[in-house]
Amino acid sequence: MSTPALNALLEEAADTLRSLATFVATLPAAQYTAPHGADARHSIGKHVRHILDHYEALLAGRYDAQAFTIDYEHRQRDPDLERHPEVAREHLHHLRERLTRLWQRDTATHRLQLTYRAGDHMFPLNTSVERELAFLNSHAIHHMAIIALLADTQGIEVAETFGVHPSTQRHWQNSRPSHHEVTS
Repeated sequence: MSTPALNALLEEAADTLRSLATFVATLPAAQYTAPHGADARHSIGKHVRHILDHYEALLAGRYDAQAFTIDYEHRQRDPDLERHPEVAREHLHHLRERLTRLWQRDTATHRLQLTYRAGDHMFPLNTSVERELAFLNSHAIHHMAIIALLADTQGIEVAETFGVHPSTQRHWQNSRPSHHEVTS
């Protein structure tokens, strides 16, 4: 069932993933997989894969008699997504298409829950598609900010708004002096 909130969140997710795909399309494999950090365990590709894994976990949720369950702990972690920018870019494209069809899922008749591990215990937490999309969008943007830092260390230029949350972008727009204030 589509709602204004769900539509807005799906649009935000599509914009975020489109921005990531546009950036990934500019990278040769050497820059995409270049190791970063003291222990060389970070790369742009690993962060891209991590973002994709989380969106995939939402889409791979499972139905049972009581609920539709999402489990971010059991992600695919496909190494091709972190090694090959063209594979990641294609995956991003398909992911955006699948997310736009998310509203067609019949979640109205099922409770939505998130399986969350804390210590040795698994807890079922009540949630909603809207809440999970809000989390995934913020999570993706957070990792895109890290990607922007990694890109900067390689001299790769990124868009000013890449890895910047929409709320921060709105703040920037609202805090800039208006044309009237600038000319006064």
